[in-house]
Amino acid sequence: MLDDFMTRALLAGMGVAFAAAPLGCFVVWRRMAYFGDATAHAAILGVALSLALNMSIFAGAMIIALVMAALVANLSDRGFAMDTMLGVLSHSALAFGLVAVSFLPNVRIDIMAYLFGDILAVNKVDLAVIWCGAALVVGMLIWRRNALLLSTLSPDLAYASGIDPRREQLILTLSLAIVVAVAIKVVGVLLITAMLIIPAATARTISRTPLAMMVIATCVAVAAVLSGLQVSLWQDTPTGPTIVCCAAVFFVFSMSLGALLKERTN
Repeated sequence: MLDDFMTRALLAGMGVAFAAAPLGCFVVWRRMAYFGDATAHAAILGVALSLALNMSIFAGAMIIALVMAALVANLSDRGFAMDTMLGVLSHSALAFGLVAVSFLPNVRIDIMAYLFGDILAVNKVDLAVIWCGAALVVGMLIWRRNALLLSTLSPDLAYASGIDPRREQLILTLSLAIVVAVAIKVVGVLLITAMLIIPAATARTISRTPLAMMVIATCVAVAAVLSGLQVSLWQDTPTGPTIVCCAAVFFVFSMSLGALLKERTN
């Protein structure tokens, strides 16, 4: 079954959806969208590191994502404006990564595949990495769900309950680094944030509880993968961007549905 490239693409997309959608809910609640964008852009430096040291793309992206997270945390503690700092780090990391790749000797890569994804080229090893990463992220979110929610809603109340918000932030950061690393092959570094934010934003308009939002966001992400693959097959369009386009269509539909439900309630 896994010899069929469409089957591998479907499984890869679903693995990323299961990991990115529930994590994206916490990203939306904490207003970390720009942080996710900076981490994703920095992953191109991880690609260059992986190629230079002849190691897996997953490992290189993980290392750089964690370094970026540590750098942001350190600089934010020193009073730097968060949005400005993330803007500088995000675009600088992307630019330095692209330049670093161009300097690698005897290495020829399709840089567009890393920027926008190449889900149809996913192999069995990639599938194993994606699903292991997804399982790890989902497991961490289930394990720390209540603590993460409490520290998101009120850090002071979390402290009073014996929960360290900084530790929960670290768990979220680690989960985000894993998602970035496993999603490179599927949607690329420029579109990873879209898979984090759009399904969560879609679910937010029609859900009433945090758990419902995470479940709906996951369903939206899976539906975007299924429809994106199908549309891409029919119209011969780039698969990663098509998946994101389908997610955006679902978001617009949910906004209309949410407005209609609100109007009926009033």
